[in-house]
Amino acid sequence: MALEIERRFLVEPKRLPKLRKGKLQIQGYLNEQLTETTQEVRVRIEEKTATLTIKSLQSGLVRQEFEYPIPLADAEALLKLTDKRVSKVRHNLAVAGKKWVIDFFQGKNFPLIIAEIELINEKERFSLPLWVTKEITSDLSYTAMSLAFKPFQSWKRKDLKRG
Repeated sequence: MALEIERRFLVEPKRLPKLRKGKLQIQGYLNEQLTETTQEVRVRIEEKTATLTIKSLQSGLVRQEFEYPIPLADAEALLKLTDKRVSKVRHNLAVAGKKWVIDFFQGKNFPLIIAEIELINEKERFSLPLWVTKEITSDLSYTAMSLAFKPFQSWKRKDLKRG
């Protein structure tokens, strides 16, 4: 088990530097419903690799994360069990010595772009790149699991919480 400590932000794409080719990720959520007490159970395929992940409830910035490699055929079979999926193209970008991941959501979550930075501890300081707009770490509607249940394109104008 590992602890995941991350902060998440919306992105202004026009401000992004040129990115290298990203990797397509398809994630399916095996949870039957989404509530404030739902633990995350996810299968992910990225190219020819697959993982099964269980994440604890979000509490501030820190979550327990259990992630295991699984056979690709198993992941494909698990994805067929759910229609709660998200697809995104993930890019990695180093900024001021820190690793950022930038996710360009596809399908019903297009044109949403979210950047994440993993931290060593909750109080770790870091510089915000110019392409970051609003922090959404505590807004659970922007988690990938939430987006699988209620895609970005289905949000009403009042639901949009952009900065």
